[in-house]
Amino acid sequence: MRSITIGTRGSSLALAQTRWVVARLKEEWPDTDFRIQTISTKGDRDRRALVTAAKGEKGLWVKDIEDALLSSRIDIAVHSLKDLPTEQPDGLEIASIPKRVDARDVLIGKEGFKKLAELPSGARVGTSSVRRKAFLRAVRPDLEIRDLRGNVDTRLAAVSEDGYDAIILAAAGLIRLDLRHRIDELVDPAVLLPAPGQGALALETRSDDDLSIEVAYAIHDRTTDDRTTAEREFLAGLGAGCLAPVGAFANVKGGTLLLEGWVGALDGTKVIRATIEGEPDECADLGAQLAEDMLAQGARDLVEAAKVALS
Repeated sequence: MRSITIGTRGSSLALAQTRWVVARLKEEWPDTDFRIQTISTKGDRDRRALVTAAKGEKGLWVKDIEDALLSSRIDIAVHSLKDLPTEQPDGLEIASIPKRVDARDVLIGKEGFKKLAELPSGARVGTSSVRRKAFLRAVRPDLEIRDLRGNVDTRLAAVSEDGYDAIILAAAGLIRLDLRHRIDELVDPAVLLPAPGQGALALETRSDDDLSIEVAYAIHDRTTDDRTTAEREFLAGLGAGCLAPVGAFANVKGGTLLLEGWVGALDGTKVIRATIEGEPDECADLGAQLAEDMLAQGARDLVEAAKVALS
């Protein structure tokens, strides 16, 4: 029997994602033995690294896993796509992007704090995301934005135990952990654009490992690939990095791909938002073109200012 070792972080969410992947792969490759190997990343080992992450360090959650791939300790790595830098290391490739779950952000609040638009002035909202902070400062400068880090359970507990009135996080994590019932509001992308690639997974392999590439590709979803490619090419075109105040969301309807991008100042004083549409097979070009258009509209200054502030 063939044996494939799949690497992932050891968090409850990472393991839930990876078990979902293994179950789908097993359906396609029933005669293959899939083994899960947990790998400790810098972000897991060093809590101080979470502060460094806010200053723009790349690959905090992925480098150690990619090192395990390159050294052949694992055959396939499972990542949250939004955590992956837009440039792949030499010798590695994204072999598969499975079907995306809900890409939206969600709000979870204590009693009486269940809707973003209805939060009272001075409400304490927790998030560690640079993008979400910039958005909140732009649309609700009257709120008190507080840092909130840690795993999903830690952040959920903060609503009742740590003085937060509400928190914002990704819907996908709650869905994969069977915690959809905790969601108070799914924030419409028309209001808050998610991070590029949010809600999607990436299966990464060595570029010369034909078997692992074939195995991973069995659960590839073309539409998700088109959508997230547009979003990530937009991010790459901005030169912003995965921690900048940038949102993007692509959808395919009636054979047309519509991509919307958002770039904001860290303090919320300026926002640039624009859209582009075209054929799904033009997804990469559409993302690059939207980035070019928004840079010409002033996004370059916002991106550079964020880089300086986060360095």
